[in-house]
Amino acid sequence: MRIPTRQECYRIMHTMEMMDHIVAHSLQVCRIALFLSDSLEPDLNPDLIQAAALLHDITKTRGIQTHENHAQTGKQLLVDMGYPEVGDIVGQHVLLNEYFASKAPTEAEVVNYADKRVVHDKFATLAERIEYILGRYGTEPERRGYIHILGEKTKELEDHLFHFCPFSPAQMEALLETDTCSMEFSDYSRINNTGKAVTGH
Repeated sequence: MRIPTRQECYRIMHTMEMMDHIVAHSLQVCRIALFLSDSLEPDLNPDLIQAAALLHDITKTRGIQTHENHAQTGKQLLVDMGYPEVGDIVGQHVLLNEYFASKAPTEAEVVNYADKRVVHDKFATLAERIEYILGRYGTEPERRGYIHILGEKTKELEDHLFHFCPFSPAQMEALLETDTCSMEFSDYSRINNTGKAVTGH
């Protein structure tokens, strides 16, 4: 299995000219996904989770203009780059291919759920995230109905994941502590547009 390192992910993000606020969101999703995966039983692949979380919105910047399905085009981009397992998770970060496909948590479930706990670059409750999605994308009744269903599925996913976790969703924020991922963003910013580290990375 080929998995890009964090620095390689940063280079891909630079190459795709991701907007800074989408980068900040992705860094926070990665932090939450790794924290959660460290707390779950059985063990999951942290490198796979890290790469998929960092790259889950890899085509979202260009999608603002193209209106493409960024989950599916992000998946295809990573498959074409030789990272099919990472691409598979990226393709499921909005909607899982199958909910509760296995009794134990999966990497795709963790990344999908972590994305639902971040509004912009801030940790949020699931309810706050769904409310944000409704306000941003729920302009039509059919779309609002879809978002409500997505919220219900994600609540079921939350219950499933935390069955394997020593703390509750409500306790997670206090355990995570406040972190804007400023150090990670600084590391990301050191990578120039040629994909090479400027200093020490």
